[in-house]
Amino acid sequence: MTEKRSLFQQLHSYGETDYYPYHMPGHKRRQLGEIPEQLLKADITEIDGFDNLHQPEGILRRLQESANALYGAAETFYLINGSTGGILTAVSAALPRGGHLLMARDCHRSAYHAAYLRDLKVSYLYAERVEGFDFNEAVTPGQVEQALAKEPDIGAVLIVSPTYEGRIADVEGIARVVHRRGIPLLVDEAHGAHLGLAEGFAPGSCTRGADIVVHSVHKTLPALTQTALLHLNGDLIDREKIRRFLHIYQSSSPSYLLMAGICDAMEIVERRGRERFAGFRQRYQRMTECLRICRQFCFVPWQDIERGRQDIGKLVIHTGQSGVSGKWLYQTLLERYRLQCEMAAGNYCLAMFTMADEEEAYVRMERALLDLDGQLTRQGCGGPNEHAPDKHVEDKYAADLLKPVAAYSVAQAWDMPWKMTRMSDAVGCPAADFVNLYPPGIPLLVPGEVLTESLYRRMTDALIKELTIQGIEESDGEYFIKTL
Repeated sequence: MTEKRSLFQQLHSYGETDYYPYHMPGHKRRQLGEIPEQLLKADITEIDGFDNLHQPEGILRRLQESANALYGAAETFYLINGSTGGILTAVSAALPRGGHLLMARDCHRSAYHAAYLRDLKVSYLYAERVEGFDFNEAVTPGQVEQALAKEPDIGAVLIVSPTYEGRIADVEGIARVVHRRGIPLLVDEAHGAHLGLAEGFAPGSCTRGADIVVHSVHKTLPALTQTALLHLNGDLIDREKIRRFLHIYQSSSPSYLLMAGICDAMEIVERRGRERFAGFRQRYQRMTECLRICRQFCFVPWQDIERGRQDIGKLVIHTGQSGVSGKWLYQTLLERYRLQCEMAAGNYCLAMFTMADEEEAYVRMERALLDLDGQLTRQGCGGPNEHAPDKHVEDKYAADLLKPVAAYSVAQAWDMPWKMTRMSDAVGCPAADFVNLYPPGIPLLVPGEVLTESLYRRMTDALIKELTIQGIEESDGEYFIKTL
C-alpha cells in the first residue's frame, strides 16, 4: 500500500485481496443482505496498515495534517459522530468542571449537553433580529464584551457562525475581545466547512483567531452524514484534554467508511474546489438576481454576501406580506414542484445549496419561486415589496423569549423528579426537559427554565402552523410537557 492513495482507494484495494478477516465487523466483508458488497469490503476495523483514529501514526495522521493545512489550523482531528462530538469535546476541554460558559443562545443542543455533563454555569448571548426578517443575526463583539464585563468569572465563550440561516459573525473582532481576558473562543462553524476555501467566500474562523473550530463536513461539503472536523489553534486549550474527551465522546470503533468520506471531501476541494466553488457562486448570484422581481417573497440582499455577513448557499425564502406561512411554502415546493427544502419556520423556509449542486438546482428553484410568486400576486395576496422585506415585521414574542427565567441550572434540573403537565397549566413552571423547534433544534426552553405566558403563546402558534416541536407530547388532542 502507498500512502499517496486516498483512504477509500486503500480500503477498496484491501477488500480485493485474499486476506481472510478473522476480526470484526461481523459481516466479514460478505454480502448477506441488501447492503452492497462494495461498501462491506471497505468497512473494516483497526487492522494492520490502516492506523487508529485514537492514536494516529500513519495514514490517518497524514490525512488529519492535510485537513489542518487546508483550513489553516494548528491541529485537526477527524470526527465520526458529527459536530455533536466536537462541541461536547470543545466545551469539556475548555472549562473545568463547574466552570462558567458564555454561549450564544442559538447553540446546538450538544453544547447544553456538555454543560449538563460538566456541571457548568451558563450565561447566554442573545443576538438581535435581522432587520425585516424573523430570524436572528450572529452575535457581535460588543455583545460579547458587555457580557464579559458583567460576569468576570466566565472561562470560555462559544458562538455559532454561520448561524442556521447563514448569518456570519465578526469572529476576528470577537476573538480580540475574548483573548483580552485570556480565555478561549470556541466557534461552532458546523454550517461553514466551505468557508475560506475559495475566492468570493467569507473567511473561515480558523484564520480569524478562534481557538477551537468545529465543522460538519457533511453539511456543506460532499461527504457522508456524521462526518466532521475539530480544529485547534493557540495554547489556551490543553491538547491532551482534547484527546481525552475525544476518546470519551467518540466511538472506540470508528467507521472507516466515514473517515474515507472526510478524506474524499478534502481531496475534492483540493483538486476541483476552485472550479466548483466558482460555479457555485456564479449560479447562486444569478438565481438571486432573477428572484429580485418577486413581489411576495423576500430574500437577504446580495450585498450582505459581498460584505461577509451572509453565507452563500443558505437561501432564506421569507414569505413577506403574502399571508402564507413558511410551512405552506415548504409543503408547496415539496408537493407541487418536488423540491425538498431544509426546514420551515413561521414566516420562511430555508433551502441549501453547495458545491455539489449543478445548474438544475438553481433553475428549478428559481422557476418554482417565480411561478408561486406570480400566482400569489394574481390572487391579490399582500402587496409589492419593492425587492425588500417589510421593514416593520413584528415579533410580538421576542422580548420575553430572548431572556428566559431560569429557576435551576440545566445540570440541576435534568436530574430532578418531573411530571407530565398539560401545557396550558405549565405556565410559570420550570421545564424538566428541552423544548425546541426542529430543525434547527435551538431550544425554546432549557431544563430549569420557566415557561412564560409569551413563550406558551409562541409554542401554541407553532403547533397551529404545524411546525415540528420536540419536547411536547400530544394525547387526546391536548399537549403536555415535562415540568419539575
